[in-house]
Amino acid sequence: MRKIRIYLLMVALTLIAIGVVMIYSSTAIYAWERFKDSAYFLKRQLLFVLIGALACVSVMALDYRKLGRYAKVLVLLSVFFLLLLHLPGVSREISGAKRWFRIMGFSFQPSEFASLAVIIYTAFFLSVKGSQRIEHFIFGFLPVIVVLGMVSLLVLVQPDLGTVIALSMVVLIMLFSAGARLRHICYIGLLAAPLLYVLVFSVPYRFKRIMAFINPWADPLGSGFQLIQSQVALGSGGLFGKGLGKSMQKLFYLPAAHTDFIFSIIGEELGLLAALAIVVLFVIFFINGAKIVKRASDSFGAFLSLGIISLIGLKAIINIGVSTAIFPTKGLPLPFISYGGSSLVFDMIGVGLLLNVARFSR
Repeated sequence: MRKIRIYLLMVALTLIAIGVVMIYSSTAIYAWERFKDSAYFLKRQLLFVLIGALACVSVMALDYRKLGRYAKVLVLLSVFFLLLLHLPGVSREISGAKRWFRIMGFSFQPSEFASLAVIIYTAFFLSVKGSQRIEHFIFGFLPVIVVLGMVSLLVLVQPDLGTVIALSMVVLIMLFSAGARLRHICYIGLLAAPLLYVLVFSVPYRFKRIMAFINPWADPLGSGFQLIQSQVALGSGGLFGKGLGKSMQKLFYLPAAHTDFIFSIIGEELGLLAALAIVVLFVIFFINGAKIVKRASDSFGAFLSLGIISLIGLKAIINIGVSTAIFPTKGLPLPFISYGGSSLVFDMIGVGLLLNVARFSR
């Protein structure tokens, strides 16, 4: 277990280091143009790394087995934060979305906290009920779905469909692994399908994203612009890349080059081999996380670890899939690498919880 903990921590630190370098590379010119400080985003990301490291160490020092008793409180607190976003003058609106608080010059995204809170609650609930009770729809399956639905509804209002989809998939994975009946999961899927259809095809900007995913060249200067520029970045990088700092797409061509599409800049500057290395690092992270799940000393630790590695893994798959045009555009960051304080800090808290579970493992 000591080796597993070291491998997991080293992979996370490597991904964070790559993220810091690539954030500076992809934002230096933009930061100078906007803030007259080429290291503006770099300095903020380094501060987020420091905060995340302190949070990670603090979580590691705790006994995760005592965390379950606060599961309901964490969910209620996340609901309070999500409701607070809709008070006038409290939230920060970006591109029509109210997902952030502005606190002392920094942004806090409650949906990241809510995702972790739901995972902790689900893990504790599953560990208490046991596999036989989980098979029961009313007493074992439905309570988790109600909590997930309540949080998802508040996140959807922001709006943030990508986070809802990722979190829902994680919770269903946890339920299935705990022994929930497959038909119950299918029932929820069938009920959610019409709602998902309405959410995608009745909202103009989401419908445009689907059409752009099918054929981005139908509107190359509009809805398809981001996907096309992402493909140009990845394609022009070749096997070894153009060289660190030599990206052309970051020069105001590719929107969100340091957040949602940072993987494309990695492919352009460092090449296909570096992009594949990122994928391999996430695979190693997931494998070592799965070993922690397998050797957890109790069911709460196992379900908690499963939820964390599933969320990080799904976010990585969706982000890389969007950059490579496998999936339609979704605003999910690349874990440990994309710029953003809330995402990085809560990813590092997740790592701290994994290491905590590993500390008590068999």
